[in-house]
Amino acid sequence: MNTQVTGVIVVGAGGAGLTLATELALAGVPAVVLDRLPGRNLQSRAGAIQPRTAEMLALRGLLEDALGRSIDYQLVGGHFAGLPVPLDYTAWDTRYPHPVLLPQDQLEAVLEDRLAKLGGQVLREHRLTGLQQDAEGVTITVTTPDGDRSLRGRYLVACDGAHSSVRKLIGADFPGQAATIRMATADLLLTGDLDDSPGGHISSRIHTSPQGHFAMITPLANGLHKLIFSGPRTMEAERDAPVTTEEVREVLRATHGGVLDVAEIRYSSRFSNASRQLEHYRHGQVFFAGDSAHIHSPAGGQGLNLGVQDAFNLGWKLAAVLRGEVGERLLDTYQTERHPVAARVLALTRAQGVVMGPQRDGGLGELRDVLTDLLRLPDANRYMAGVMAGLDLCLASPDAAAHPLLGLRMPDLDLVVGAGERIRFSDLTRTGRGVLLNLTDAPLAAAAPWHDRVTHVQAQAEPGATDAEAILVRPDGYVCWAGGPGLTETLTRWFGPAELVGESGEGA
Repeated sequence: MNTQVTGVIVVGAGGAGLTLATELALAGVPAVVLDRLPGRNLQSRAGAIQPRTAEMLALRGLLEDALGRSIDYQLVGGHFAGLPVPLDYTAWDTRYPHPVLLPQDQLEAVLEDRLAKLGGQVLREHRLTGLQQDAEGVTITVTTPDGDRSLRGRYLVACDGAHSSVRKLIGADFPGQAATIRMATADLLLTGDLDDSPGGHISSRIHTSPQGHFAMITPLANGLHKLIFSGPRTMEAERDAPVTTEEVREVLRATHGGVLDVAEIRYSSRFSNASRQLEHYRHGQVFFAGDSAHIHSPAGGQGLNLGVQDAFNLGWKLAAVLRGEVGERLLDTYQTERHPVAARVLALTRAQGVVMGPQRDGGLGELRDVLTDLLRLPDANRYMAGVMAGLDLCLASPDAAAHPLLGLRMPDLDLVVGAGERIRFSDLTRTGRGVLLNLTDAPLAAAAPWHDRVTHVQAQAEPGATDAEAILVRPDGYVCWAGGPGLTETLTRWFGPAELVGESGEGA
């Protein structure tokens, strides 16, 4: 059995896997994407992208295509636990202050189209059956319709979901809390009177019953709707049991009276509120991203977004190491930067599950009222909006002497370059390289040796947009230097020494 050799093996062609593959392809790093399914999963599944994910897609010129595939229904702000107070994302200075209703299958189509344009592809019906690793790489066996084949890569990234085959093959523990609630989702045709007028808050889409039924209905394309639901019958169903029409009807009767009925179920699946996270996102030459690294209930709509952002964080770092620009120590920052983010999301989704639960315990209604009042306070609303939108992340340690931008996402500034051309900062990031934005007339001579890895741009920003004279931004859109001393040290840390370390990647 011949062994195909590549730089990175990506297992799983969902949102995280395809994002990672496009980042690697953009950087010119060879990668192979494997998926066990014969084609893309056409169920909507995750239904929205949050503002930070929209910003990251814009960094690569992918957002326009994504918006073209989105559902023409603008949600008003975000939500915490479905409480009737919109989270105001405009307080975070983003061009995309609303969740975008984008079914997961459509985001995956955007990413797979870009991957194909970059020369990559997804190998379908490739089921992972064996994995061995050593200090130099990973060798896997996959079963295909044409028989078994062997592949070897310097690294393997598991993006193969909550029931990850990679995680099981290497024996990685997946600690956390077992499911206490079982739910289901269905893409279906409904009959009856349902208000689909745009501009509502998600709380208006949530309906419950005293018997413990829960239903949230949002529009999809072509007359379909997405129903997320639970109830006594759903709680008792086995995970692999098909979702039945009568099960859905029972929930609709309990939550909407006789107003709605189901005409046809196109796609459906079951899930739970299990909450688990790997302790380590790296095991030797194997990395984990997305649901293979962390799972939680869909409260707040963060799951897909977490996985995509994992991939944006890891992709450029793997590429830099494989191109011989930096040493492997750069890869340690994936764990330190992304693990705490998911841990916080897991805690928040567990909290939301309590608040959204059936009102059987004394005081739960009062707790909801208290939280609702708190979210009406501007500072509390802004804090929670930043958390839920993914806009508040800071990757730098607290330092009173540091510039306020350090460690934060780079604002998408309006800029003037050259002979008066007007652009946005995100227009400078399409290549996937770091960007050194110089807002002065004097060249930054110290940065010259990094011209092959970092795009240097002299520009003018609108008055008052920022007080930084120069800003160094990582490929994933986070500021790693903002004026002052330390530019050479920062360039070396994130982009390697001025003299390249070579293919072994052992020098930084």
